[in-house]
Formats: sequence, structure tokens, C-alpha cells
Amino acid sequence: MKFSHSKADLYIPDSLDSEIAIKRTTHLGIGAHQDDLEFMALHGILECFQKENQWFGGVTCTDGAGSARSGPYAGYTDEEMKTIRVQEQKTAALIGQFSFMAQLAHPSSVSKQSDKRIALADDLETVLKKVEPEIVYTHNPFDKHATHIGVLLATLEAIHRLPESKRPKKLLGCEVWRGLDWLPDNLKVVQPLDTHPNLAGALNGVFDSQITGGKRYDLAVEGRRVANATFFDSHSVDHSGRVAYAIDLTPLVASDQPKDLRRFVADVVKTFHTNLATTIDLLN
Repeated sequence: MKFSHSKADLYIPDSLDSEIAIKRTTHLGIGAHQDDLEFMALHGILECFQKENQWFGGVTCTDGAGSARSGPYAGYTDEEMKTIRVQEQKTAALIGQFSFMAQLAHPSSVSKQSDKRIALADDLETVLKKVEPEIVYTHNPFDKHATHIGVLLATLEAIHRLPESKRPKKLLGCEVWRGLDWLPDNLKVVQPLDTHPNLAGALNGVFDSQITGGKRYDLAVEGRRVANATFFDSHSVDHSGRVAYAIDLTPLVASDQPKDLRRFVADVVKTFHTNLATTIDLLN
């Protein structure tokens, strides 16, 4: 695969021929930053771990230059952080037995500007055409991180450039910078994460530049997963110890215009409001 940025990196953890590695991929994660895939798309990683007929491939869109840093990383330059974060992501791909790991190395600003986002959409189109994944995990449209929303928009743009027959069968928007526990239950995609708990811990802990650098993402992500499992249903015992939520964005894959995202978001919020109002009215 050829990408638009000169520093883009393609890594095959098991050293298989790249064309074969890309083609065997069934589950694809598209994240904004190094560590987003491990935090939001663990379900896909676990689904494929140690499977011969299912493989998880990863795409990280940005270069990691703007990350928060303190402690031993406080004095690192953006260029030094880029190098470290690229290597951390490769290590995670090796531990998680990814089919491939593509790091596109775009500045975060690219995803936030519609005119510049075209280059990112071009790269994602290249990946999607080569992989033809069955399922794609990416950011959800209610995320509060602007770069994440930009990556989602670029993903939708890339998907809509494909013929309908070549588009992924399922597109899931996952939790990072906003949980999805508030979604009406009929809109939640519930993803149990009980298998290989040691793997989840190992993947969380790889990103030392973020954790030691001042953000305890490892604890926060694990806490969210446990909380989701416990607070999913007040009238039954827990069926899973750890759960991630996603929202099914597949209806947007079949639609003709990527801008349908705004209407999709408005409809979900309207449903949430209606459910709340109905409960209040019943109790008054």
C-alpha cells in the first residue's frame, strides 16, 4: 500500500508477505491516535486473537505529536514523541497478533479541516480497497475529541467512494473520549470483553509515553469496561465482567451522502430525549 505521507509506516507483525497479510484481514480498526485501537476496538482484537480465519488489522491516522507529556517524557520534543509512539503502536500490534498495522502519520490538524482531510480519506480509501474488511471499528459521532470526529468523517468519506458491494458489512462507532452508556439500550452494541484479560492488560500497558507521561488511560479504560458490565441492567446479575459499548453506524454505509451523519446524530439524541420524557411522564 502506498500512502500520501512520506513517514507513513506499514508493519506486518508476523513478517508475512504484506499483500497476503492485508488480504487475510477480516476486522479493521481505524483510530485517530496510537492507543485508540487498543482502547476502543478491543472487541475486534479479541475476536481475532489466535484465530486462523479471522484477523484484525489496524490503522492509526495521526502522528502522535501533540500528546500530553510529563515526568520522564516532559522534555521530549514532538519529533521524539512521534518516534516513541510509533514504536509503542508496533509493539501493541505484535502483542495483539494484528494482521498488519498502518500508521499514516498525518498531523492531527488534517482531520479537523475539510479541505485537508481529503488526503486522509484518500489513504483510508486505499486501505479499504486492499483489505475489503467485513467489519470496521472506528470512533463514534458523540466523541468529544475533534480529531476523532474528523477521522470518522474521513472514514465515512472513504467508504462512500467504494461501490456498495465493496463496502464493509458493518461499521461500529466505539468509545474513547465519551462513553456510550447513555444510549438507549436498543441502540447499544454490547461487546463482552471477558476473554484473554491478560491480553487486555498488556495492550493497555504498552503505551508508557501516555501512562507514565501523565494520563492513566489504562486504569480509566478498564474502569469504564467494568462499569459498563455492572450498570447495563439493574434487574439482572452481571453476565460479563467487562463490556464495551458501540453504536451501529452501518446505516450510514448504505446511505449515499456522508453528510447523513448529522441527521443520524440528531435522530439518536431525539430518541434519548423521548425515552427520558416518557419515563418522567409515566411517573408523574
